[in-house]
Amino acid sequence: MAVPGEVRGGEPAWKKMSEEELESQYTPSRWVIRLGAEEALRTYSQMGNEATKKAQATSRSLLHVPYGDGEGEKLDIYLPERESAALPLCVFLHGGNWQSGRGIYLCGHSAGAHLAAMMLLANWTEHGVTPNFKGFFLVSGMYDLEPIIHTSVNAPLLMTLADAQRNSPQRHLEAGLMQPVDPACHILVIVGQHDSPEFRRQSREFYQTLCQAGWKASFEELHDVDHFEIIWKLTQKDYVLTQEVGGPANRNRVPHLLPVLHLPPK
Repeated sequence: MAVPGEVRGGEPAWKKMSEEELESQYTPSRWVIRLGAEEALRTYSQMGNEATKKAQATSRSLLHVPYGDGEGEKLDIYLPERESAALPLCVFLHGGNWQSGRGIYLCGHSAGAHLAAMMLLANWTEHGVTPNFKGFFLVSGMYDLEPIIHTSVNAPLLMTLADAQRNSPQRHLEAGLMQPVDPACHILVIVGQHDSPEFRRQSREFYQTLCQAGWKASFEELHDVDHFEIIWKLTQKDYVLTQEVGGPANRNRVPHLLPVLHLPPK
């Protein structure tokens, strides 16, 4: 099924959009259907804060662990109730317009999905490591950053065209610069039915290009969820995406692995 804004060959449809339309396409809160934009941000921010407090009160955790020198370069680690060598490591990269030895699964939402996809670009041999990536879960992401430079999202980022092209997984895939590091590593590209047409187009095209490049990938458009609901529902044990991420053996643990919801500024 065709996605609005998608073209086959020629100039991308987004280049024919006005700046006002691009701003709308890349402002997820304008596409929520059950709440107003401001109400959605307040509601999900409150829900995220409450879920974080509950997770920290009921789970073993290591909070604010630095992984770099910057003030914002910290992560929270949530530990299982009982140690087991069979449990996977799930790393969740939250969205927010880029501001703020076991098998490894990377899950990213919005800008976090872009960052997770960029992990595919890294030349790990230069760093002397070979990460054991088992799967990528890319949720409502952006994979071609060029449209972003024409929106207010770029005001704090100050990306140039060269920056956007260098940091676009879609461009690297199309240029044949990304090859599968492990044939068994599976990539699930997911988007919500009520994400904007541009988000849906980017997700579908990234999935198609992954397949053409030889990656083991699949695509899902989840019914009746918007940009925020698609990730918030990971706190629900019977949610289809929770079951995809956790698998049959771990689906009851996933809500505790992903307790914190970070919302984009818009």
